[in-house]
Amino acid sequence: MTKEFEDFESFLKNVDEISDLVKDLSSSDVTSQQRAVEKADCYISTLKEKEEPCKTLLNRTVINTNPSQQAPAPTGSQNDPVSSADHFMKMMESDAEDRHKRRQRRQEKANALKEKGNEAYAQGEYETAVKLYSDGLDERRDMQPLYTNRAQSYIKLEKYKEAISDCEWALKCNDKCVKAYLHMGKAHLALKNYNESRMCYQKILEIEPGREKMLKEYLTQVDLEEERECQESKAWEEFDKGEEKATTVLQLLKKLERPDQFPLYYCAGLKLLSHAITDCTGQTLFRINNGFSIIQTNDTVRSCLLQKSTAPCAEELCVSVLKLWRVICDGNDENQKMLMRCPASKEYIVDLLVSGMAAVRKECLAFLSLYSQTPHGRCLAIENLNLHMLVGNLMMCISTQSQLETTALTILENFATENQFCLQLRDTFTTLIVPPFASLLRNITTFNQHCFPSLISTIGNMIGDDAIHNEVANCQEFWQAFLIAMKWCTHCEYREILYPLLGLMINLSGNPSTAIQEHAVPISGVCLGLLSDPDGGIITRATGLLSKVLPQSPTATEDAVQRGVVGTMRRLLKGSGKTTTKYLIKTLTVCTAISQTAQEEWVKCDNRLHTLRRLLGPSSEEAVAGNAALCLGHCLGVQGAASSLLGTDTVLLLLRLAAGDAKRSAVQKNSAITLGKLCKAEPRHMAKLRELHGLEILHSCMKLIT
Repeated sequence: MTKEFEDFESFLKNVDEISDLVKDLSSSDVTSQQRAVEKADCYISTLKEKEEPCKTLLNRTVINTNPSQQAPAPTGSQNDPVSSADHFMKMMESDAEDRHKRRQRRQEKANALKEKGNEAYAQGEYETAVKLYSDGLDERRDMQPLYTNRAQSYIKLEKYKEAISDCEWALKCNDKCVKAYLHMGKAHLALKNYNESRMCYQKILEIEPGREKMLKEYLTQVDLEEERECQESKAWEEFDKGEEKATTVLQLLKKLERPDQFPLYYCAGLKLLSHAITDCTGQTLFRINNGFSIIQTNDTVRSCLLQKSTAPCAEELCVSVLKLWRVICDGNDENQKMLMRCPASKEYIVDLLVSGMAAVRKECLAFLSLYSQTPHGRCLAIENLNLHMLVGNLMMCISTQSQLETTALTILENFATENQFCLQLRDTFTTLIVPPFASLLRNITTFNQHCFPSLISTIGNMIGDDAIHNEVANCQEFWQAFLIAMKWCTHCEYREILYPLLGLMINLSGNPSTAIQEHAVPISGVCLGLLSDPDGGIITRATGLLSKVLPQSPTATEDAVQRGVVGTMRRLLKGSGKTTTKYLIKTLTVCTAISQTAQEEWVKCDNRLHTLRRLLGPSSEEAVAGNAALCLGHCLGVQGAASSLLGTDTVLLLLRLAAGDAKRSAVQKNSAITLGKLCKAEPRHMAKLRELHGLEILHSCMKLIT
């Protein structure tokens, strides 16, 4: 890139020279002007030699170096410095315009070459892409995308130093080019320049803090690669020293490499190898001495893992392989990666979960549990395993009550914390998860009841994905199973399932769905029965579910009113905590909005609407106060309700809420509307409103009322 740098320096020098010429041509000193004209002539002659002929011609008239003081030069002639200066400026403008047009043509050609280079790169023709990007740079040497694209191609060709050079040039064009730092980080990592690679990624974080998650993955990759190199260096060092534990691993691998031995021979060798590998050095020696390939290309071992062997010790051999995998992968990220990316391993691991041999299933679950315990392991499994088959087999382990369900549940629960896991299961969730889970809900027993807290927690994590949430919320089978489980748990010893189950149902019923609407009446009926439960947590969640379900079904609301929900709400509101109060007042608001009967019952049982007025006070949360105001407005339609509030602080409370700076505008809106209803139903409240300058406040709230 020396030539490009020299050209750039030459360009800056030319700019300086032209600036000096223009300054001298504009000078008031005649001698300086004439000298500048001579220099301009020389400069233009030089341009003619270096570039294409200039279209502007300048007559080279001999200048008298000793002009007479009494005979000034004729004005308007070419010897006049002012005229020469104008002529020179016009010539320079013309030349600048020509240069602009040539630059524009080069830009268009460079863009076309970039697009062709991109096409070649997409097709895997990296050498061709490099050639096209280079041709583009011949046209435009300051075009940053050409440098970063060529750097990307160089990385594919494993020409890392060239890639770094291109990234450095891209940063000279744009010192905040994220792509340049990204490719440079990858190139430095390939060259084992770990600190330089980290610096590149951290620089991106300074430029774009929003990329933190992506950069965390890149930085983790650097750490893993550096750790791998350190492990291998230490392992070779111990091997070279002749350490017994190091040489033993290699000796055992050589014995296992012998073909056509009896299954018991390999079984014993695998057990010995599992005992010999006691630390990271042993794990690393296994890896760098081709251990993965030796085990998995062995025909006898492979036959057992594929569950095709009929040998008496096939189960034992299969278990020995799984135990060895667990030993060599425990705490070793590089080994985990190598094993999971082996095509044969990916197939064995998932299939062995449903093996007919109990010991194999148990050991396979233990091996998968190892991967599920760390983010790195989970990502490897999610990226490489057949996820749909894995989940299906895990659910089968949970459903069969084979004493392995706890481990299977733990694995599933750990995986459910990963967004990518949920994303890949969007299309199959209702076929893989819903049927076995619904079946379990319909058949709760003393043998499977311990599974439900973890299983419900797992489902709760997965419905955090919007697509899965919508699928489940509209699934008839799910709500039917929920209803059966609710009724069953209410009347038996499985009540510990009820609390998490109600929480899951609250979560799912946040948005309207036809499935909820169809089951709203029986669900609300069960919830009403739970409102007299001795467990305050159950009451809170039952009320919460009511507050979600009733707004979706007027029929369920009328049914709840007939069952005495209004009296129950009043009783509970007297001494409930904040969360329960929030659910209770929302439920009451729904009932009074739909049912005239509910309004009349509330006015009758709540003297002068004392309970609602208390909830309008400053000690209540905004959501509670807003719903209390709305509920009060509903009740004002009852004959005599507004009159009963004369002499109370109702106007003041509503006015404070309407004029307040609540974060939720609905609170102001509900209060202003209710205040208007109050004065309309009982005009005598207007006196208090005028006394508090309430008309002006209401006027400012008119937009909300409208």
